[in-house]
Amino acid sequence: MRLQAWHIVVLVVAFLLLFGWKNLPNMARSMGESMRVFKSEVDQMKDEGEARKTEKDAERPALDDRKSHDADTARSEYDAMKRREGGDGPGA
Repeated sequence: MRLQAWHIVVLVVAFLLLFGWKNLPNMARSMGESMRVFKSEVDQMKDEGEARKTEKDAERPALDDRKSHDADTARSEYDAMKRREGGDGPGA
């Protein structure tokens, strides 16, 4: 079912009867303000999301360095433990 011209006329008349002619400018102004606020909030959320992504990308190399350092430390501790237990490790 397609929207025809007489459907629009009926909707406009019903809208005018429900809300009155005098309230239309105020309602339009209010809707415009609401749309501006909504748009600014969406833009702000996008900016915050991009900032978080940039921060995560900046932190990632530091985390990778720490992980490799932790792996090296764990390996050396494992080798030292094996040497103490009886020499089954690669350094024995």
